[in-house]
Amino acid sequence: MQNPTLILIQCKDAVGLVAGISNVVAKHELNIITMREYVDEESNKFFVRVVCSGMLGSEETLMQDLMLQLPENSTVSLSPAQRKKIVVLVTKEHHCLADILVRNYFNTLQAEVLAVVGNYETLKEFTEKFDIPYHYLSHENISKEEFEDKLAEALNIYQADYIILAKFMRILSPGFVKQFKGKLINIHHSFLPAFIGANPYKQAHDRGVKIIGATAHFVTDDLDEGPIIVQNTKTIDHSYDLHRMKTAGKEIEKAVLSRAIQLLTEDRVMLNGNKTIVFKS
Repeated sequence: MQNPTLILIQCKDAVGLVAGISNVVAKHELNIITMREYVDEESNKFFVRVVCSGMLGSEETLMQDLMLQLPENSTVSLSPAQRKKIVVLVTKEHHCLADILVRNYFNTLQAEVLAVVGNYETLKEFTEKFDIPYHYLSHENISKEEFEDKLAEALNIYQADYIILAKFMRILSPGFVKQFKGKLINIHHSFLPAFIGANPYKQAHDRGVKIIGATAHFVTDDLDEGPIIVQNTKTIDHSYDLHRMKTAGKEIEKAVLSRAIQLLTEDRVMLNGNKTIVFKS
């Protein structure tokens, strides 16, 4: 059975876009399974995600016919719905990596983990238990530029769709981010920027916070300020000591990152400047 055909479109908003797209799809004898659309009134942009079933004859012809129905400078992505490939970057914390590898093992991740790259050997043995290659790249005694050159070399081996920073505790340079633009996904606790630097959970505990949370976002030049994909929070109270707060925070980080990976690998996320359009299932 042929995989469904996925169509993603961004363009200037105009009258009749949905009808025009639907007519083109019907012309190619495809059946629309789902169509989700959104108009950003501030930017006057139209976004749509279409999933179609049926035998697609010519991708090129379908693309051309769609472009004829759309305003100038539109972008159209056309591809079969299929599992994406990811590489995971880590440092020492295991909770996000462990969740990803277990989901990958049981085929519930909606993606395929090709490799793990870490700047410490801490998680090497654990990763290899899942028969996943682990690349150890030390950042010590070399310049940041040298480290990033080695990191880019390792990543380029796999040509992954997305690179997941699963508690990867290195600040990446603008040049590196540009090289992998739109592919780098980070997870962090939502205390930033209120509690920056070392030991954010201790800072939050000392201040008696009542809500903790996590954010998954695209990586940009602005530290922890890239377009947000998923956020979640949990209400806590005075009875949470530091250990319990950290444990709760890690559970949220795992869940948020997992959800972000699912949304990305199902092509449900579209960038709109410094924001995202997220089409729910």
